[in-house]
Amino acid sequence: MNEPARRLDVRVGSSTNGLSPVSFAQRSLAAGPMQWVALAAIAFSAIAADQLTKHIVTSQLALDDGVHVIGPFWIHHVQNSGIAFGFFSQATAIVIVLTGLAVAWMLFFFAHSGARHPILPVALGLVIGGSTSNLLDRVRLGYVTDFLDFRWWPAFNLADSFIVIGVLVLLATLVLSEREPRRPVRDATARPS
Repeated sequence: MNEPARRLDVRVGSSTNGLSPVSFAQRSLAAGPMQWVALAAIAFSAIAADQLTKHIVTSQLALDDGVHVIGPFWIHHVQNSGIAFGFFSQATAIVIVLTGLAVAWMLFFFAHSGARHPILPVALGLVIGGSTSNLLDRVRLGYVTDFLDFRWWPAFNLADSFIVIGVLVLLATLVLSEREPRRPVRDATARPS
C-alpha cells in the first residue's frame, strides 16, 4: 500500500505506444557549399576593393598629403601600425597574431554555423575580408594605409568600414532574430465568420 507512485512519461508526438519518442529530425547548421561561395565572394570583394583603394592613394599622394573632397571629408594618406585609433602601434607582431586568430575563429564558427541565418555569409564575409586585407598589409608592410579622414575622427580605410558594417549587420540580425513575432491585432468590431 505504501508503494511509490509510478510516473508515466507520455510524449506528444510519440510513436503509437505513447512511450517511445519519435526520432528527432535535426537540421545541420554547418555551412554548405552555397554559404561558402557567398562568404568567399564577399570576403574577396572586400579585400580587392580595399587593396585597390590603398594602392590608388599610395600611388597618388605622398605620406601625410591630403585632398579636400567636401565639407569635413578629406582623402589623407596616413600609416597606422596599430589597430583602431592607433592603439598597440608598437606591438605589430601581437596585432598580426591576434588578427590571424580572430579570422581563424570566424572561419571555424562559420564552418559550424554558416547555415544558421541567410545573412551570416554577408556579415562574416565583410568582417573576414576587412580583417584579412588589413592583416595582409601588416604582414607585408608592417602598417596599414588609412585615408578616409573626416577630421573629427581618426583616419580609416575601406577594410575598417567593412569590419564595422559587418559587425553592425551581424548584431542587427541577432537582435531582430531574438524578437518575438508580432501577433496580428484583431479588429474588435469585426464579426466572426
